[in-house]
Amino acid sequence: MNNSILRVITGWILGLIALACIIFGGLPLLILLAIITFLASKEFVQILEHKGFYPSLKVIVVADVIFAILAYFNCFNLVPLAFTAGTMIAFMWVLFKGKQPYTANVATTIVGFVYSGWFPLHLLFLRDLGTTNNTSSLQMILKTDFMNAGLGYVIFMFLLVICTDVGCYYFGRKFGKHKLAPVVSPNKTIEGSIGGAVCALVGGFIIAYFIKLPWYHAIIAGLLVTTFAQIGDLCESLLKRDAGVKDSGNLLPGHGGFLDRTDSYVFTIPVIYYYFLYFVVDTHHWVDLLSFIKGIF
Repeated sequence: MNNSILRVITGWILGLIALACIIFGGLPLLILLAIITFLASKEFVQILEHKGFYPSLKVIVVADVIFAILAYFNCFNLVPLAFTAGTMIAFMWVLFKGKQPYTANVATTIVGFVYSGWFPLHLLFLRDLGTTNNTSSLQMILKTDFMNAGLGYVIFMFLLVICTDVGCYYFGRKFGKHKLAPVVSPNKTIEGSIGGAVCALVGGFIIAYFIKLPWYHAIIAGLLVTTFAQIGDLCESLLKRDAGVKDSGNLLPGHGGFLDRTDSYVFTIPVIYYYFLYFVVDTHHWVDLLSFIKGIF
């Protein structure tokens, strides 16, 4: 089968599965994220092993599971404890494993559960934004209150990432002359980057109308999405370039690995979650933030 056709078929299948899980939220979304984070963590470890680093996949997966449980039940207050425990376990694993390079193995293990676990798991927090607290214990576990503001925010983010990717590809192919990051990703251009941002902003205005998001939030959130989608893409390219590998894996026909398909979302998800949380849903948070910044200076 032609690689382009295989790529399209794979993309549609993945897109439909992801869309269904996003719409229903709750357990379906948790299961989807559990699969993605496990496979992404595995690919992350394999990439770094090419570089001569040996992060612990076991420690990363255990940390990811803990983060997933905390994210699912919105136990944000326990996250510092999980980070502390995960960091200590990473050090102890290297201590007893005794495989060099020690410092790099500890550091890459910690980066692993943050990059491929904690960051993407913010999608659970984003999906639950706007959920009412007047629910039974069973509803809290099953997350049956799925028609909330969070659904609109997730769709907004995902569609804008797609707009960014399409815009970068089209404008880069059509008008690209100046390299954006020639060492990390030689095919990306400044013209393509700008085109992706323009497409994201146009798409943001359209989607914002349907989810009743004010125009100024559409602009700011749109800029955040397109910026961090491109940064995430470049960061994954940096990891692969440094390790000397072309793709993060080969599990997805025509697409490479899971990190290759989710790199644009890794940074975008937490950034857009905190923006909507602090500046759209609970606006008192940004007042506290400004007061804190003012107190520093």
